[in-house]
This record gives sequence, structure tokens and C-alpha cells, in this order.
Amino acid sequence: MRHIPVIVVAGTHSGCGKTTLASGLMAALATRGLAVQPFKVGPDFIDPTHHSAICGRTSRNLDPFMMGEAGVRETFVRACAGADIAVVEGVMGLYDGLEGTDVASTAHVAKILDAPVLLVVDAGGASRSVHAMVRGYAGFDPDVRVAGAIFNRIGSSRHLAMIKETESLPIYGGIPRREDLAVESRHLGLAMAAETGAMAGFGAVAEEACDIDGIIDLARSAPPLPPPAEAMARPGAGVRIGVANDAAFCFYYADNLDHLAGAGAELVFFSPMADRLPGVDALYLGGGYPELHAEALSSSRCREDVRRAVDAGMPVYAECGGLVYLTERLATGEGDYPMVGALPAATEMTGRIQALGYVEARVVGAAPVLAPGSAFRGHEFHYSHLDCAPDARFALELLRGRGIDGGRDGLTAHNAVGQYTHAYFPEGFAETLVRAAGAYRRS
Repeated sequence: MRHIPVIVVAGTHSGCGKTTLASGLMAALATRGLAVQPFKVGPDFIDPTHHSAICGRTSRNLDPFMMGEAGVRETFVRACAGADIAVVEGVMGLYDGLEGTDVASTAHVAKILDAPVLLVVDAGGASRSVHAMVRGYAGFDPDVRVAGAIFNRIGSSRHLAMIKETESLPIYGGIPRREDLAVESRHLGLAMAAETGAMAGFGAVAEEACDIDGIIDLARSAPPLPPPAEAMARPGAGVRIGVANDAAFCFYYADNLDHLAGAGAELVFFSPMADRLPGVDALYLGGGYPELHAEALSSSRCREDVRRAVDAGMPVYAECGGLVYLTERLATGEGDYPMVGALPAATEMTGRIQALGYVEARVVGAAPVLAPGSAFRGHEFHYSHLDCAPDARFALELLRGRGIDGGRDGLTAHNAVGQYTHAYFPEGFAETLVRAAGAYRRS
């Protein structure tokens, strides 16, 4: 058994300040010299980039729907190797889960880890009334240990004193209203960490306004967790998988990259905007913001390199933004840009969300990078729409989710597949891509 001090930072609802508080807490702990392992509940790609930048350790997603409860525990324990403390940022409100249940909620993850919860409450416009909310959250599910509260948007010292007149749970701090500390948002969420360093500025605020020593003691109250199963050593497969990694393609689950490396692949990171296609045996094109960099992508010689590689039969697996890149054209509000042209579809950015939610997918068509008959889970979130050719072929049937076209996803051509679904790789998923890369290498 391994004892890992851990605190789950949860919110009463979206927008209450939990991202601000979680990031500030991570920064304050790191400034004290602690090795902080960050996590994010749910499928979000953006908040983890801020966590990673603050902590200097890769933030991991914890999502029971995609990973299963055992997968959450395994990822948590593995990622905490060498860490002094773990901070888990929740998602939405504490009890908000899949379709009105607690599945994949912050509460669900807290129960899996048996971790204490620090509840972030927006106290703007209220004083004593906040305790009615705190008591409701603390008593709603007796299996969730809501152990303390932090109040956000405190207007003054007098405001905080009024709140402290009544104490429903231990109070670990009051965050003053700070309009100068904010992170820019856009259609898929906050700006990425590489674009702003604002989150790191929350550390000094948290140190000043919160009982950091008390929070550390609270984190130490989490019970030990069993160690993960020993990973089997696998010989190198001798294949190189190119991974698009720049401002246009930056949405990857860290576990997926680990699975590919664990299956024996050498990962070669490159920028489709700035680099030529490196010498690789397969491609993994993740999601991101190709619409914000369409001109650079269309003018880069890498676009033609990728098209020739697809035509030559290279296995290519692409998700969301990567799917858009593989289509023929991308229409944005700024213009109409040629893309790779490997998949028979044109993409148009729209002014509203086209799909948002969890996905359950089953492989029903031929695609070397997807094992026939296999199934996996993931998430979709996009503002674009694909106009596919009449003879377009799809490799995925969605049991949950929208995909490209009414429950169909995984547009295929040659040995390439592009899908809106951001998959969390299940057992065997990475191995299939690695085998496809090996077959291409030998051909």
C-alpha cells in the first residue's frame, strides 16, 4: 500500500472559481518546494496544460466513464510516483455526472480515491447563506468526504468575517475578488498554458488567502491506495510514430501517449505548421485549433508530405482537429484554405457547438489502425461540420454520440482514419496502431 496525500478541489457549479483555486493551490505548493502531481476530472484537455506548466509534472485526466474505476486508480497511483502531494481539480459541480447520475462526476472520483474534498463556493452577494449550500453539499452523499470549504469572490475582510460567524465546515480560506487575474477564453474553453502564464499568478493569492498548512494536513488524511499491477516489459517494436504537437494540434490524453510508448513505439513529435514530415512509420494527429492556424497549415510543405504518405499507405490515426486537417478544405470566417486532401470531405467552421459529450464507439469498417470489432469510449466537442462525399466510408458506429454523420464516425481512405471522437485508448488500441506501423515499415 502507498500513502499519497491528495486533495480534491471541487466546485458547487461551473464558474465558481475551482480552476482558479486549484491552480493557485498547485502553484503555492510547488513554490514551497513540494513535488505536486496534478490531475483533472473528466475529458478536458485545456486545464491540464495549465496544471503541467505550474507543477512541472504532466497532468493526467481521471475519468471513470472512459477509464473505468480501476483505470482511475491505476493512473492516479502510477502518476504519483515521486510526488509529495496530489491535487485533483474537479469538473462542473461536485455531483454533476453523466445524464443526471454521479458517474464520472468529481464525487465519483473522490469516492474511488477515498480522498477528502475541498469545496469552492462563490460567496459573491451572500454571507451566512453560503453555509446552507455547504451543508447541503456535505450531506448529500455520505460516501463523499466534503472536509472543508474555501469561499471565492470575497469582497472585504468584513465580508469574510461575517461568513466565519457561522462555520458549517472547517474554512480553509477566502479568495478576494480579483479582476486583474483572469485567463482568456474562446470557443473550446480557456486559452492554452503556452499562450498565457496567468494561472501561475494565482499561487501568491492562494498562499496569502488560504490555510495552505491546513490543506496539506487535510490531504494527508487520505488513506493509502494499493500499488498498480507491474507493467510487463515489452521489447521495442522498432517503429516510429509521428505525433503532431504544436499550437494547432495539442489535445492528447497523456495516458494514450504512454500506451503507444509502452507498446514499443518511438514517439517523434513535430509541428505540421513549421516542420517537414519526419521519417516515421505512422502518424497520430490529435485535436486542437487548426481553424486558428489554417493559413500556416495550408502553406506548410508538411501538408503535401502527409498527403503523399497517406497515398503510399502510411497508417494515420486522427482525432477532431487532426480529422479536419486530413480533409480537402477548411472554411473559416477568414477564408477557405486547402488542407491535406486525404479524406473525401470539406470542413466548415460554424458559429455554434455541433457536438458535445461522451462517446461509445464500435469498429464496424475496415481500418488498419482500428482492430475490427473492437470498442472504445471517448469524448467529442467541436464547432465544425464535415460535408462528406457520397461514397465516403466510415469505420465507426457510435452507440453514444453524434460523430461525423448521424452516429457514424471514423472517415477512412487508404490506411488513414479520421474521427471527431477523442478516444481514451483501451487495452489493445495502441498495439493495433503499432502493428499497423510495423507492417507499413516492412512493406
